[in-house]
Amino acid sequence: MLRILLADDHEIVRRGLKELLEEQAGWTVCAEAANGREAVELAVQSRPHVAILDFSMPELNGLEATRRIRQAVPSIEVLIFTMHESEELIREVLSTGARGYLLKSDATRQLIPAVESVSRHMPYFSGRVSAVVLDGFLKGRGSAEPVALGAERLTSREREIIQLLAEGNSNKAIATRLNLSVKTVETHRAAIMRKLDLNSLADLIRFAIRNHIAEP
Repeated sequence: MLRILLADDHEIVRRGLKELLEEQAGWTVCAEAANGREAVELAVQSRPHVAILDFSMPELNGLEATRRIRQAVPSIEVLIFTMHESEELIREVLSTGARGYLLKSDATRQLIPAVESVSRHMPYFSGRVSAVVLDGFLKGRGSAEPVALGAERLTSREREIIQLLAEGNSNKAIATRLNLSVKTVETHRAAIMRKLDLNSLADLIRFAIRNHIAEP
């Protein structure tokens, strides 16, 4: 039995994907998550073979969720499900340990072969994604694009707090959600602003959107 975790903040999307997946003999959706934090928790609890993660999830995006899932349970293969196809984002996703990258526009035709491939520990990319990666390689961009100054020094917790701040949460709301003290959140926030050389919340939100940590 192939066990699959689905994570997308739109219930109608999860329902459609689940129907497609469970038409396959021996496949079952063992857990469903509506945000990235829940996806990580359910991945650890249910130990699926494959996790299909929407990139643009609230609270914890697919990028950070992939990092945490792969760190907690390395045997889980991750397929990122997204509408974005920029070369920089594809490279960043692959650097987290995701095995596949599927565009939502290709889901009807390619979801089943994508899951089959990653479940066998083989990579899978939508056709257009492969073209983007190949184009970058042929143009000599063999390594990832430079990240914003200071971004490479952010911790996992700091990226999480950036996303929550960009989504409009107050320090108090973040502290409650992450089971931290307000002072600890304030300390993290100050460290983030210092590392990224930012002066305001507006600057932080722009950074989060530009670096795919949060959606506009």
